[in-house]
Amino acid sequence: MTFPEPSISNDVFMRRTVEAAIRVGVIAGLVAWCFLIARPFLVPIVWGAIIAVAVFHGYDKLQTVLGGRRITAAVLITLLMLLLLVVPSVLLGDSLVSGARNLVDSFQRGELQIPPPPESVSGWPLVGEPIAKAWTLLSQDLEEALRQVSPLLKGFGLWLLTAAAGAGLALLQFVLAILISGAFLANSEAAGRMTQAVARRFAGEPGLEFARIAEKTVRSVASGILGVALIQALLAGLGFLVAGVPAAGLLTLICLLFGVIQLGVVIVLIPVVIYLFSTADTLTAVGFLIWAILVAPVDNILKPLLLGRGVDVPMLIVFVGAIGGFLNAGIIGLFIGAVVLALGYKLFFAWVTEGSPADRARESEVRRPLA
Repeated sequence: MTFPEPSISNDVFMRRTVEAAIRVGVIAGLVAWCFLIARPFLVPIVWGAIIAVAVFHGYDKLQTVLGGRRITAAVLITLLMLLLLVVPSVLLGDSLVSGARNLVDSFQRGELQIPPPPESVSGWPLVGEPIAKAWTLLSQDLEEALRQVSPLLKGFGLWLLTAAAGAGLALLQFVLAILISGAFLANSEAAGRMTQAVARRFAGEPGLEFARIAEKTVRSVASGILGVALIQALLAGLGFLVAGVPAAGLLTLICLLFGVIQLGVVIVLIPVVIYLFSTADTLTAVGFLIWAILVAPVDNILKPLLLGRGVDVPMLIVFVGAIGGFLNAGIIGLFIGAVVLALGYKLFFAWVTEGSPADRARESEVRRPLA
C-alpha cells in the first residue's frame, strides 16, 4: 500500500484552500456590492412588503370583485393608498404654511392678541405660578416675551427646519414604498412562493410556520397600533375642526404620533380643553370636553380587540416587540420588533417543549406499527 508524498498532499490542500478562499471572497464582495447598490432602496422595499402584507386581504377581496384582474386591483389599491397619503400631507402642509403666514402678519400689524390667563391657573400645583406669569407677560407685552425666549426660539426653528426636511424625505420614501407594495400585490402569488421557498430553505418545514407568524404579526400590528392610532387621531381632529381650534391639522398629526408611540392623545386633548374654556363660549368648551372624554379611551377599547388577533403569540409579546422596535428603529421598528420578538418567542417555546412527555407520547403514537 502506497501513500502520497507529504509534499504533494500539502500542495493539493493549499491549492484547494486558496481556491475556496478566492471563491468566498468573490461571493462576499458580490454580496457587499449588491448591498451598497440596493441600500438606498432597502427601507422602501421593507415598507413596501409591510404595506402589501397589511392590505392583502382588501386587495384579495377587490380582485374577486373585479373578476380576478390582479393587475387592475393592484393599481386601484396603489392609487387609493397614494391618495390617502398625499392629499392629507398636502392639506396639512398648506394649513401649516398659511397658519404661520397669518400669525406673522398679525404680529407685524400688532393685531395678535393673547387673552390673559384665568385666575384658576395660578392655583395649579407646582406649575401654576410659572405658567400664569409667562401667560400674563404674553398677554401684556408679547414683544418682550418673545425677546426673552429668543434663544429657545432659534433652537426650535433649527429643529423645525431639520424635522421638515426629514418629513419631506419620509414622504418620498412612503410614496416609493406604496409603489413597491403595488408591485408586490400584483405578483403576490410569485412573492408568496418565493417567501415559502426561502423560509423552508432556512428552517425546513417549521420555516413555513414562522413565515405565517410573521405575516399575521405584521397585519396585527398594522391594525392594532397604527390603525387604532389613526382612528383616534381622526376623531380628535374632527373635534378640533368642529370646535374651531387653531392649527387643527398640526394637532391631529401630533395626536397620531403620540398614538403610535403609545403616549396617548390625552396629552394633546387636555391643553386644548383648557384653551377652549379660556377663550371659547361655554357650549363649545363643554361639547369638546364631552367629545374628548369619549375619544380618550378609544385605544384602550380597540387595541385588545385588534392587537394580536389571529396570531398564536401572546398579545404582550407583540406589544412589547412593537414598542421596543419603535424605540430602536423608528416607525418601521414597530413591525420588525414585533415580528422578531414573536419569532423568538416561538423558537424559545419550541426549544423548551422539545422532548417533553407530551411530545414523546405523540412520537410513540406515530411510530407505533399498525395491527
